[in-house]
Amino acid sequence: MNVELTIEERGPFARITLNRTEKRNALTRALLERLAKLFAQISTRTDLRAVILTGAGAEAFSAGTDIAELAALDEAGARAAAERGQAVCDLIELCGVPVIAAVNGAAVGGGCELALACHLRIAASHATFALPEIKLGMIPAYGGTQRLARAIGKGRALAAMLAGDTISAEEALRLGLVNRVVAPEELLPAAEALAQTLAAQAPLALRACLAAVTRGARLALEDGLKLEAELFSQLFNTEDVREGTRAFLEKRAPVFRGQ
Repeated sequence: MNVELTIEERGPFARITLNRTEKRNALTRALLERLAKLFAQISTRTDLRAVILTGAGAEAFSAGTDIAELAALDEAGARAAAERGQAVCDLIELCGVPVIAAVNGAAVGGGCELALACHLRIAASHATFALPEIKLGMIPAYGGTQRLARAIGKGRALAAMLAGDTISAEEALRLGLVNRVVAPEELLPAAEALAQTLAAQAPLALRACLAAVTRGARLALEDGLKLEAELFSQLFNTEDVREGTRAFLEKRAPVFRGQ
């Protein structure tokens, strides 16, 4: 197991922890490559119902890309680094399993972009979010310019990125950047409770809903609606739909088997 990235499986969900506390969980090339392999594996698994992504310690979810690595890049290296980070965030967003970011501190730069790639976000009350790359003479490059604008609107995203501003947890909640803010000691229990709630849903429908939203967001509305109809109709070839409708009519709790 890579000590800079740990994974702990708890029945139907897994918890992945960025574990470079001495560097505020900063992202190296090696760590990003490990994340890419891990989420590629997760995309092939049907037993996992949810994933929690968090950082070790109480200071930072992730302080972003290791500046020492960035400082050594030329133009070609910078393009490769951007494409590598974008690929990791795409793997997270499109992995087929709901990913919950449990933001335990500062989510800065690439760390903020990792959180943005997750489907749901819970923040500790002291957590902060920032894409301050402009202060280093650069721009966000792991999808942040696109995902932040889609999450909170173009104007608000530009205001934050052009000034390199830090967004507090409460402001993030107001903007819709996070789903919930909790006390620091409640962060992991809240994320695990949400993971258990997701795990109790019909697994095929869960994946279909996730696909409809994440893949549909990349399409024109007309094509997104076609995708929705396709995924909806495919579910009617499953036993889970029969079980769900029978259970409703029989006034009992359904037992979904992912079939």
